[in-house]
Amino acid sequence: MIPMEGDEEGREVAVKVNLHLTLRQFTNGQEMVEVDGKTVGECLKNVVREFPAMESSIFAKNGKLANVVEIYLNLQSAYPNELARPVKDGDEIHVTMMLAGG
Repeated sequence: MIPMEGDEEGREVAVKVNLHLTLRQFTNGQEMVEVDGKTVGECLKNVVREFPAMESSIFAKNGKLANVVEIYLNLQSAYPNELARPVKDGDEIHVTMMLAGG
């Protein structure tokens, strides 16, 4: 059997990344971006590669997620270790931002 892209061999797969409203300013209003990656972290880094201005909104200077970012994988919280979570072809990542105000 020939391995398919995104199978157990560790190849990258197509994943949809749904972006919070506040991040869409960096994507010319796009709500969703499709990227490749083996993990949530790789997918998010590929989104940033496509839209570099978004980096400081998603990642802290230490390379971890910014404190205001929450990640959901297939509508379930990816916490803890969000960036290390493996993804498979067709998965959806939702990037949400905790907002404060008063």
